[in-house]
Amino acid sequence: MENVLRPLAVIGGSVVLALLLGWGVDVLLRRADERHRETPLWGLLRRCQPPLLVVLLTSLLRGTYRAVKWQVIQDHQAHIGQLLTLVLIGASAWLVVRIVSAVVQSSYTRYASATRDPARVRRVRTQVTLIMRIVTAVVVIVAVAAILLTFPGMRAIGTSMLASAGIIGIVAGVAAQATLGNLFAGFQIAFGDMVRIGDTVVVNGEWGVVEEVTLTFLTVRTWDERRITMPVSYFTSQPFENWSRGGVQMTGTVFFQLDHSAPVPLMREKLEEILLGCEAWDGRTWSLAVTDTGPTTIEVRAVVTAKDADDIWTVRCAVREQLIAWLAEDHPYALPRVAMAAAPVPSPDGQFPSNGGRPPTQREGREERESVEAQAQAPDTGRG
Repeated sequence: MENVLRPLAVIGGSVVLALLLGWGVDVLLRRADERHRETPLWGLLRRCQPPLLVVLLTSLLRGTYRAVKWQVIQDHQAHIGQLLTLVLIGASAWLVVRIVSAVVQSSYTRYASATRDPARVRRVRTQVTLIMRIVTAVVVIVAVAAILLTFPGMRAIGTSMLASAGIIGIVAGVAAQATLGNLFAGFQIAFGDMVRIGDTVVVNGEWGVVEEVTLTFLTVRTWDERRITMPVSYFTSQPFENWSRGGVQMTGTVFFQLDHSAPVPLMREKLEEILLGCEAWDGRTWSLAVTDTGPTTIEVRAVVTAKDADDIWTVRCAVREQLIAWLAEDHPYALPRVAMAAAPVPSPDGQFPSNGGRPPTQREGREERESVEAQAQAPDTGRG
């Protein structure tokens, strides 16, 4: 009977005690969340309950499993203890990552709600993302090292490796030079405020929005939903356009190639009418001027403004579409014309026609037909 009650008391007691402790911690966090609604920290910490229960249960079993007095457990006591230790290390790492994530996310949420500057919010979001990745990587490395050190053979290997750590570090640094360069570039981007999540950038001629920033690479989402993944070292060594730097307001241009007779004053009036009816225009400023001229056309530039990169694209497309449609309907003469003429063909005697080889006009064709008809109706005088 004792062989049955003792295991039930040890294992069942450990499970019940772990559940009671986890429930008590959850009650305290729930009450703290109800008292402090201004901060989401306590509500986020409640998400740590699963790893906390695993840590509590594993710790209790690690300290009491020897009291079971089963022959199987006594025969494999060392292996069971090591297995519980490995589970405890992994659950502890899981719990630490959850706690740090809750603290960092709570701090970011409070900062984002108290700050009205979108640029600062994006900068903090980028830094918070990279901090979480660094903390996660450090915790995982420490947990793996602790797991390996639980094996007796790995302790001897670790001791011998420490003696040659300097040489190994030099060799690893040379071999992983590119990786380390990207790693330090990630720190520079995060805390140097070069580029942030949500920034509108132009890299390698591609326009897009920064979607993800890690310690080694950066993802840009283009306007057509493609993702461009680039090493972060590119942004520290190559020039790129950041349209969100210093403010998100944008100024855009629309160019028109028109005939010299284009009604520029009327185009200004039409441009103002188009902008007043365009919701994407922010109302700051606009202009229209002739910026260049050529032998056959003039260049007309329209300048418009918008609150961000997406709206400036919409305004430019609306201005381009509506102005061209208005010119084609009301002032078709203003659109550029391309003169098409056939190459002159010489006659059998080597002479070029007087009209330069172009097709005869309607008047010239009518005159030629009348001349042929007059010669056919003239009386024959017998003269050659």
